[in-house]
Amino acid sequence: MTSDNDDVNERLIENFRPRLREHIVVERVLDYLHCIEADQNEQIRQKARNDGNLAAVDLLISAVLKKPHTKGWFRAFVDALVHSGCEYAADYIQVNLPKPEVEAENDCCVQLIQILSPSLVDMKTDEVYVHCFAQGLITQDDVEIIKATTENRGRRDGARELLGRIVRGRPGWFSNFLNILRETGHQYLYQLTGGSPDCDKQGSDEKLPSVKDEPTGNEADAEEGTAESCDSPQFMEITVTEEPQDSDLYQGASTESRQLPNSLEPSQPDGTDSVAAARGPEKDDIVLRDYQMEVARPALEGKNIIICLPTGSGKTRVAVYITKKHLDCRRTEGRSGKVVVLVNKVPLVEQHYSAEFLPFLKHTYKLERVSGDCQLKISFTEIVKKNDVIICTAQILENYLERSNTGEDEGVDLSDLTLIVIDECHHTQKGGVYNHIMMRYLKQKHKNKRLKKEQKEPVPLPQILGLTASPGVGGATKMEKAEEHILRICANLDASKIMTRSLGEYKKEQRKITVTVEDRKEDPFGDVIKKIMNAIHTHAQLSPTCDLGSQNYEQWVVQQERKAATKEDQKVRVCAEHLRQYSEGLNLSNTIRMRDAFSFLNKYHEEEIKRKTTPDEEQNIQITDTERFLFNLFKENKEELQTLAENPEYENDSLSKLRAKILQEFSTREEARGIIFTKTRRSAIALSQWIQENPKFADIGVKASHVIGGGDQSVVKPMTAAEQRDVLTKFRNGEVNLLIATTVAEEGLDIPACNFVIRYGLVTNEIAMIQAQGRGRAEDSSYTLVEVKNSGVAEKECVNEYRKNMMNKAIDKIRALTQANYDKRILEFQIQAIMEEKVRMTKKKQKGMKKENPSEVKFSCRGCSKHVCTGEDIEIIENMHRVNVTTQFSNLFIQRENTTLQERLLDYETNGFIACKDCGQRWGSMMLYRGIECPCLHVKNFVVTVNGKKISKCAKWSELAVKFSAFDYAEHASRVAQSSDDEETESVTTT
Repeated sequence: MTSDNDDVNERLIENFRPRLREHIVVERVLDYLHCIEADQNEQIRQKARNDGNLAAVDLLISAVLKKPHTKGWFRAFVDALVHSGCEYAADYIQVNLPKPEVEAENDCCVQLIQILSPSLVDMKTDEVYVHCFAQGLITQDDVEIIKATTENRGRRDGARELLGRIVRGRPGWFSNFLNILRETGHQYLYQLTGGSPDCDKQGSDEKLPSVKDEPTGNEADAEEGTAESCDSPQFMEITVTEEPQDSDLYQGASTESRQLPNSLEPSQPDGTDSVAAARGPEKDDIVLRDYQMEVARPALEGKNIIICLPTGSGKTRVAVYITKKHLDCRRTEGRSGKVVVLVNKVPLVEQHYSAEFLPFLKHTYKLERVSGDCQLKISFTEIVKKNDVIICTAQILENYLERSNTGEDEGVDLSDLTLIVIDECHHTQKGGVYNHIMMRYLKQKHKNKRLKKEQKEPVPLPQILGLTASPGVGGATKMEKAEEHILRICANLDASKIMTRSLGEYKKEQRKITVTVEDRKEDPFGDVIKKIMNAIHTHAQLSPTCDLGSQNYEQWVVQQERKAATKEDQKVRVCAEHLRQYSEGLNLSNTIRMRDAFSFLNKYHEEEIKRKTTPDEEQNIQITDTERFLFNLFKENKEELQTLAENPEYENDSLSKLRAKILQEFSTREEARGIIFTKTRRSAIALSQWIQENPKFADIGVKASHVIGGGDQSVVKPMTAAEQRDVLTKFRNGEVNLLIATTVAEEGLDIPACNFVIRYGLVTNEIAMIQAQGRGRAEDSSYTLVEVKNSGVAEKECVNEYRKNMMNKAIDKIRALTQANYDKRILEFQIQAIMEEKVRMTKKKQKGMKKENPSEVKFSCRGCSKHVCTGEDIEIIENMHRVNVTTQFSNLFIQRENTTLQERLLDYETNGFIACKDCGQRWGSMMLYRGIECPCLHVKNFVVTVNGKKISKCAKWSELAVKFSAFDYAEHASRVAQSSDDEETESVTTT
């Protein structure tokens, strides 16, 4: 019932203000309330973000009651409440009031859910929300949000979201919810919330007894022990207050889910509302915390900034908010917006797209993600044209900017974009792809200054938003250099400010532990390896000056191998190769099990012997006296090594300490989930196997898996992007609860449930340390450093802590600069960067002009020094692959299968390798390019001679200033076809 009398309506709203405060969700109502002016609307939204929903409701009601009223104001307010899902609030001001006892019951039900929430969040959310929707307790929009929250943040957060939405309904929801708990097999929760254990069937119209009907005193005592009625649930007495007390029920629930007044602000691991990945709204419902809004403010004003916040504090959520405001603002002004979000790792593309940007923007804007892992059906240029937000790896944007620059193909211009978000922006330094993109930006910016002076139209440039947890100090040892390093990053990103904030109360300090290890009292396994190494030293007449197995020793061995290859001293070269493997074996025995180290050495020797065994009886691969000596040396010691490797008495202490730490974490936590970071792919795989094979770990519920990089530089088979995604998905949903990872998982990957991190013998720089610590996002997370022999990690970690403190002080000093001083220094660094780029480009052009004649470049086998070919024989495919398709070359190599190399890309695939017929030295891979087999050479496998001078180090083709001719596919294809025809003719003639 509504009245046309404004005074009556005003009194209704004022009288029921306490109830309205409980049931109105401001952000949703404002979307449907058009009688409030735009600036006041925004002011109320801001109040909700800064001070919470309750304070904003008061401001909203005051705005509605403000005179003079527009015609139909009261009806508009009622309609806004109904359409926004706040029907119960609308009932009150329409005097469609529930009976007092019904109202009291409903209040009790809400409080009961609040009290029992710690148990209720353990429900099977996926099953319960389906039944709730079928019963009309939640809407389709609610279902989508709960489903997304469950998938992205786990069933407990999904349950909180569900509970927050159910209690918003009109009276009667509680009995239906009880039925649903019983029907979905939650007998314990059903009884906990008042359901009778003896009831097999319960009517849907079941009614909760009111508080006044509950027996008290002697009456209660008299009834104790009597059979429970199957017609109504048990219930506990709850004192009802007009405004329920503080509760943590809706911690993690969205603003629109929070029904109870004075409920605490959400406390999520990433510092944001848990509606996060769940919401797919058409509405502006991204709620930022105060510190997030503070760092975002300059960007909302259109300024270029860097946001520097600790890992897990919601940087990406801030970026989503800024992106939406940017696009909204431009749309309001009648201009189009185009946002590109750049990441530096392929897995982050899907993560940012699915978990961050898509849920908030999908109903309002078009989004797409692109990475090297995608098989594009249309060009990147078309994707940019057709979408509002594009999330991609930085290299893809750089490739298309270059295409536009050279004019050889339709590309993308910076002027096509209005906002670029750069994730992990501390990588915007010399040589990085981020820096190449921003250098284009800086050059155009300074050209625009000249154009303005000439009164010409400047080229529009996008706004820049950088995100980082740690810019680092660039190896600085003095504060001045640390400041300079950070200012250079600011200059490269053209940032007007670096915005940061200490989270203080928002983020607890992690528990950090350093575990030191003791040297083995006896190391007979290592002693045997060292005995073998010393025998090789004697054979090759080598005299190392550093400890065997140390990092210095490994560098020394690599230098010996390069020198020997250049001098064609095959004896020293092959000895150095074997010494390098034994050195790795020593390191492995200090890091993982001795049996893993033995397995590595044994496999290496098996592969080497196999390489010397020809698959073709007509071709004899040479085995030199040195190689025979090396093979026999391992064979003589193999049995002893294997026996020692199986003796646990001699196992390294690092592994013992790691075992104890894992057992401690899983036995003292209710739901442990952790990451172990290790140095190499081989150690990650071996540690994963060790944990999986140990029954002690299985007994306490450890489910381990590994994740390693996708590049093929290592002899260890890489993981594909799909395999990485699969493992990370299992880790997020709990199928895997212990991840053993190389540094591939340090940056950016969103794993919010992780509650302990162990760095096992791995320390790099202060940025990596901060990133690794940030993987532990859950409450009470711990960070442990386990020492490994010869790693020096404890000392390096101390240095990194020092650098971290220096970085924070440097940022504070930079933020304390006046804007004029800051701008002056930034401009100086930008001018310097542009000048350095010009010098670099000039040198590159000069180097290009001095490119060697291909005929003067000769390639010899690294294994036996045999001449293989000249630069004239080599052609280049797609500016990338150097191939030799000459008949002469095909007679020099043998082809073998390589199980670790299986690439399948657009026009070509590789799944085998080629090797020297004489010595078995690998030369490269066999590539199938558009149906034609092309031997693809890897320059590191050859000794390169230029103009008669041998080059000691040439590991990449880019280090060789030679311009090879482009591969002529048509010509070669016709030759292959002709050869095939000739063979068929010859076969017919013979027959």
